[in-house]
Amino acid sequence: MTPSDPAPETVPATAAATPARSETGETLRFLLKLALVVLIFRSFILAPFSIPSESMLPRLLIGDYLFVSKWNYGYSRWSLPGGVPLIPGRIFGSTPTRGDVVVFRSPGPEDHDVIKRVIGLPGDTVQMRGGQLVLNGKAIPKQRIADFVLPLTPNFDDRHCDSDFRDVAAGVPVCRYRRYRETLPGGKSYAVLDQRDIPEADDTGVYTVPAGNVFLMGDNRDDSADSRFASPIGMGYIPMERIEGRALVTFFSTDGSAEWLKPWTWVSAARFDRIGEGF
Repeated sequence: MTPSDPAPETVPATAAATPARSETGETLRFLLKLALVVLIFRSFILAPFSIPSESMLPRLLIGDYLFVSKWNYGYSRWSLPGGVPLIPGRIFGSTPTRGDVVVFRSPGPEDHDVIKRVIGLPGDTVQMRGGQLVLNGKAIPKQRIADFVLPLTPNFDDRHCDSDFRDVAAGVPVCRYRRYRETLPGGKSYAVLDQRDIPEADDTGVYTVPAGNVFLMGDNRDDSADSRFASPIGMGYIPMERIEGRALVTFFSTDGSAEWLKPWTWVSAARFDRIGEGF
């Protein structure tokens, strides 16, 4: 090298030592972070839930989708997807209010998410007499209101509606049920259905709710496997640590007539009037 020759360019040692990140690696890192954020959000803030049965008619229909708030009653292993046992017992726990609609993990080997209404709190006595709810020895007001009329659709067809309750309204086949309004102590009011007299559901013994548990019932009183019945017919008392959250708002609803390969049916099947209904 002569004095007139230019000096060769050098690369800083730190730059040379830094490996280039591949586009695939960056994408995987992003997806991992996104999955973690979704997991945290779903476990501790809001989670979606779909209604698979008619046990909460008339408030909830098969095909309703709602958000469940996760912070109301504290957190337990059942707050996490799949019930991963990472949270011991229940932390930041609080007691539900009578009348709250809650999602919980059912007991038993085939546990799954269920939605019901809180009727009894620890120490309460609960009984059904002639189809009327009796709470702590006092009959809960039960007022007859207009029939509940539900059109028959693919996700609620004649298999869900006994022949005794089938009718026609404005030329459309419907299911018609007797509807009543209950008002709990404290003023919480909601509608329930009473299809027929069923002794084991409408006339029961007195239940005393144990400490740390709640007594839950479906609003469709004659078609709900709830705390009135022991497992495997029902589910008995529900420990509070199994409660996952409180029903917050309906964000979508479908009558079941949509087809994936026909996008226009996604709109025609939607029940837009149900979107935004709170609890």
